[in-house]
Amino acid sequence: MIQVAALYRFTPFADPAALCGPLLEVCRAHGVTGSLLLAPEGINGTIAGPPEGMAHALAAIRALPGCADLEPNWSEAPAAPFGKMKVRLKREIVTMGVDGVDPRAGVGRYVAPEDWNAVIADPDTVTIDTRNGYEVAIGSFAGAVDPGTEAFGDFPGWWDENAARFAGKRIAMFCTGGIRCEKATAYLRSEGVPDVVHLEGGILNYLETVPEAESLWRGDCFVFDGRVGVTHGLAIGDHVLCHACRRPITPGDREHPDYEAGVSCHLCIGTYSDADRARFRERMRQMRLAEERGARHLGADGT
Repeated sequence: MIQVAALYRFTPFADPAALCGPLLEVCRAHGVTGSLLLAPEGINGTIAGPPEGMAHALAAIRALPGCADLEPNWSEAPAAPFGKMKVRLKREIVTMGVDGVDPRAGVGRYVAPEDWNAVIADPDTVTIDTRNGYEVAIGSFAGAVDPGTEAFGDFPGWWDENAARFAGKRIAMFCTGGIRCEKATAYLRSEGVPDVVHLEGGILNYLETVPEAESLWRGDCFVFDGRVGVTHGLAIGDHVLCHACRRPITPGDREHPDYEAGVSCHLCIGTYSDADRARFRERMRQMRLAEERGARHLGADGT
């Protein structure tokens, strides 16, 4: 099995650009693929590889300033969920676009997965899913508020428009692995919200920790790799990725008349031009040729 590690750490990097090359070299040298983002505020990403290779990659990451005790969310995949390794420099490791929001200065209170059900069942608590709409569409906690955002940077605007209706309530927030909640809860605290909590380790930690019979999670959890979605016990779900719009679709969606593998689905049929569709068809042709050669096309994982 291939080990998969989803990780992040908010920690100051004086020169994040200088860290990119050495990390990329270590990962490539040890058969590790995936994506890492580096910014002045820290590191974020998901990587995958054989156990020995992952040990080398994690050792290099833990050697970074402030990352010595970093513990990823671990899972497994039957095959490599990424086609290549990327290490990129960004302005933020998770883009909110609001100056001065610093999780290191204070975030909401962490709630362990074992205690999460009781928190969100409290009638005086509003539970908010901080993920994007296409992620929420394939699974969420029962009764959670969906902001309907297309990108995390839309969240502050949504909150500003809706804050009044949540006045006097405890706010409980969750996301895939915890990183978006770090910023979202820090933002709400900076806005004067007194009682903010978030799910420690995110949905992935909950699905790994809480037995399915006790779970309040419904559906799959979208992940940003070739597995597309995972469910209880971090088992791979039944969603696939539309390689045109990069959104998850069900096996049943592939029976829709608007579906053409790698070219369109019912969610994006009116979005792209004929020239785009021709380019997508050529990509699919190249992927099939690569498969026939026993190789992996770099566009196969949708990253």
